[in-house]
Amino acid sequence: MTSDATHGTDATDATDATDARDAVARAWRELVDTARRTVADGLVVGTSGNVSVRVGELILVTPSGVPYDRLRPEDAVGVDPDGRQVLGTLVPTSELPMHLAVHRDTGARAVVHTHAVHATAVSTLVDRLPLVHYAAAMLGGQVRTAPYATYGTEELAENVLCALRDRTGCLLKNHGTLTYGDTLDQAYDRTAQLEWMCRLWLTASAVPGRSPSLLSAAELDEVGQRLKGYGQRK
Repeated sequence: MTSDATHGTDATDATDATDARDAVARAWRELVDTARRTVADGLVVGTSGNVSVRVGELILVTPSGVPYDRLRPEDAVGVDPDGRQVLGTLVPTSELPMHLAVHRDTGARAVVHTHAVHATAVSTLVDRLPLVHYAAAMLGGQVRTAPYATYGTEELAENVLCALRDRTGCLLKNHGTLTYGDTLDQAYDRTAQLEWMCRLWLTASAVPGRSPSLLSAAELDEVGQRLKGYGQRK
C-alpha cells in the first residue's frame, strides 16, 4: 500500500510538472507572437518595446536587444515576482522594473509596452490624451501621461503606476505606451486602441483654424456603463 501510494504520488507530480512546462511553452509562444505583431503593425522598430506574461509565479519577458523574429522556444526568459531570473540565459528586458511593478500593483497577467509613433508624439504634447473618442472608456477613462524618467529605472516604474491608477493603459512622456490585461490579446488590443486614438487626435488637431470637439467626463462615464454589457456572454 505504501509503495503503491508513493508510486501514485510520483506519477501525479510528474504529470503536474509536465502540465506546468506545457503551460510555460504555450505562454512563451504567445509572447513571441505578440512581440512580433508589435513590429509587423508598426508599433515598435527593431528591438524597442517589450512584452511580458505571467504563468503562476513565473513572469515571462522578452529579452534585451534580441530581434523578435530570432526568438526560439529554447530562448524563453523568465523571472520570479522579485525579478530574479529563474528561466533562460538571455538577459531580460531593460524595462523589467516597469513590468514587475505593473504585474505586482494591478494583478495583470499580460503587459505590452511599445514606442508607437502617434502615441509617443502625443506624449510630448499633453499630460492627458484629450477625450476625442469614447474608446477611452475601454481603457478605464481619460488616458494619462506618465512623467518622463530614464528607461529601465524604478522612477519610471513608479511614474507609470501613478498614471495607470484606475486605468488599463497610459502614455509615457517622450517614450511610448503601456497597457495591460488578463490576456496578451487583450493587452495588445488596448495598445492598438490607444495608438488609434492618438492618431485620431493628432489628425483632427492638424486642421487649420479648427479644434476637435471633445467628450465630457459625463459622456465618457455613460459609455463606461454601457461597456459593462458589451460583447459576448461567457
